[in-house]
Amino acid sequence: MPKMIFVNLPVTDLKRATAFYEAVGAVKNPQFSDDTASCMVFSETIFVMLLTHDKFRKFTPKPIADAKTSNQVLLCLSADTRKEVDDIVGKAEAAGGVADPSPKDEYSFMYGRSFEDPDGHMWGVNWMDMAAFAEQSDMANA
Repeated sequence: MPKMIFVNLPVTDLKRATAFYEAVGAVKNPQFSDDTASCMVFSETIFVMLLTHDKFRKFTPKPIADAKTSNQVLLCLSADTRKEVDDIVGKAEAAGGVADPSPKDEYSFMYGRSFEDPDGHMWGVNWMDMAAFAEQSDMANA
């Protein structure tokens, strides 16, 4: 069985956050959602748990960082094409997020952009041509 990852994010408005993540392609799993949490599924192995601040505090005694003013983690999703990168960032912006808070990554073998959700959590979206990357690495090591 492949390893799964559950990213837990504190959110100030669960309904708004759920709608935002649905807009960028996640699907809400009602089996693990209630009025304090939404389980957002990106793939068979990637889940984002959106938690109200009260719910999030049950898992840690540490204060909740304000993601609009500080970063603790940078999250990144893969995309199958450059167009998919642009589509996801466009959907994030249309749903109330901030497009490209970080500089774009543009190389012959990789393309990446970023967005910020309404709570300030930063996400990268990257496409990589692994064959072109391997070829470039081989040339650099020759």
